[in-house]
Amino acid sequence: MADADPGRGDPPPSRPWWDIRPLDKVSSVRMKFAILIVVAVGISATVSQVGLWLHIPVVYRPLIAMVISMLLVRLVAHGLTAPLREMERAVAEMAKGDYGQRVTASGADEVGRLAAAFNAMAAELAEVEQQRKDLIANVSHELRTPLSALQAKLENLVDGVEQPDPEVLAVMLAQTERLGRLVSQLLDLSRLESGAVPLHREHVALAAVLEPAAAEARLHRPDLRVDLAVEPPTLAVDADPERLHQVIANLLDNAARHSPPDAPVTLTGRTVGHQVVIDVADHGPGIPDGERGRVFERFYRADQSRPHDGSGSGLGLAIARWIVDLHGGTIRAEAREPHGCRMVIELPLEVP
Repeated sequence: MADADPGRGDPPPSRPWWDIRPLDKVSSVRMKFAILIVVAVGISATVSQVGLWLHIPVVYRPLIAMVISMLLVRLVAHGLTAPLREMERAVAEMAKGDYGQRVTASGADEVGRLAAAFNAMAAELAEVEQQRKDLIANVSHELRTPLSALQAKLENLVDGVEQPDPEVLAVMLAQTERLGRLVSQLLDLSRLESGAVPLHREHVALAAVLEPAAAEARLHRPDLRVDLAVEPPTLAVDADPERLHQVIANLLDNAARHSPPDAPVTLTGRTVGHQVVIDVADHGPGIPDGERGRVFERFYRADQSRPHDGSGSGLGLAIARWIVDLHGGTIRAEAREPHGCRMVIELPLEVP
């Protein structure tokens, strides 16, 4: 694979001095050809008149006019078709894996717009390629950690260094569960991105979704206190209950992991205008301003603000964003005063 950085993209090559493009401002290829024809006719008339003054034989005048016109047309046409030749070379390099290729898009005509579209496509392909590399690297890292722990424990058990007591087996079970969660999240994210997960919407009471999610969070952490409030109590939303439960459960899990043991997590639902707003707030260290948008990227963690306990894969918020987007809503992270994080979900009160 080429060494070019696909995320940055190489600049278009500089043009040689003889690459003349005087018609770049003309917005139509047909108009350019019409201008060339008019110029060729003008050259023919000029050569005929000059030949008459210089007493050049009539038989030579058309030949001289034809040669001059062909040279001029060839010179201008070379600049006209240069982006097409650049795209041909760029496509060949991109087929080899070099997504940093770009072409010169200086014209205002159809060819120039095609070159600009090609550069945009190349930039998107470079970004996708970089995301693919990052995904492979992150998945490899996330899989390697629990697998290494399992391998070490199993080697100790086989060699007799450790006995298969409940504590050792519990550690092995935790690592196995972590692997299972990671695989399930990767499958969920793949299905969501491909649009293979249809929503089964229904008119459901919001409390009927939030209460089981809060109970599930308490089951995983018995000392967790979840302050739940829905106003009005009969508030309902058009959503897929299972998928919405998945989002809330993930947000509660994140809040529980990053909150102090004695601090409650608040879960509220209310209406604001024509939207249903769901808040999940904690008393943890919060997320810096510059990182609040990035926490919804795959495998991203706010390293400086949130500790790594090994239980998170960095995929939960990415999945939550996809599910909320499918519902036609938005999700964002906000600061909570004096400290903490608030995850805000906004869903349409009624499906259009």
